[in-house]
Amino acid sequence: MQIPYEVTARPDTGVNNAKLGIWLFLASEVMLFGGLFAAYVFLRIGADAWPGMMMYGTETMAERADQILNVPLATLNTMILIASSVTMVMAWASLKMDRFNRYKLYMGLTILLALGFLVVKGFEYGDKFDHHWYASTNNFLGVYFVLTGLHAIHVTGGILVNAYFWGPGTKLWKQGTARDKAHFTNRIEVAGLYWHFVDLVWIFLFPTIYLI
Repeated sequence: MQIPYEVTARPDTGVNNAKLGIWLFLASEVMLFGGLFAAYVFLRIGADAWPGMMMYGTETMAERADQILNVPLATLNTMILIASSVTMVMAWASLKMDRFNRYKLYMGLTILLALGFLVVKGFEYGDKFDHHWYASTNNFLGVYFVLTGLHAIHVTGGILVNAYFWGPGTKLWKQGTARDKAHFTNRIEVAGLYWHFVDLVWIFLFPTIYLI
């Protein structure tokens, strides 16, 4: 039995079921991150100093985020995620043009770029741990680890989904029928919407935590 509207658009919404589902899911994600950003605003407004007292061997007042965080590494990660959004679009466009080998290339690049983001983030976290800076150190680091850690979890989820569609999930496309190919292409579009949301969250996180 075929589920209706998995390829064609629903008459009531104008989109297929998968796209409707991902938009509803992303709406809940907006509320999640929106609440955390609101908590950040209230914590910062109520703070006497931001980032505040830090331990550099001796307790020292930090007046700017770039005294604590590695802005060049965060800038590199920003460029990595922007590039991954481009490759994700190219992967979907390749399927629309029936160029499966190109799809595999661009989806593979998307996965590699996402892994590169996590590696860079790992170096950044490692530096904080070397200084014995943790989420419990002060409010600034609490915000930093919660927001960037939650974002990293979402990146990891995106990697797992995209890796599935790069490997085992391609069997739907390989079945060869026009409907199966359209269904698979819709899946990649939905995965792309999620990935663009993850990138967009970072675009807000980077200036909010690292620069302002």
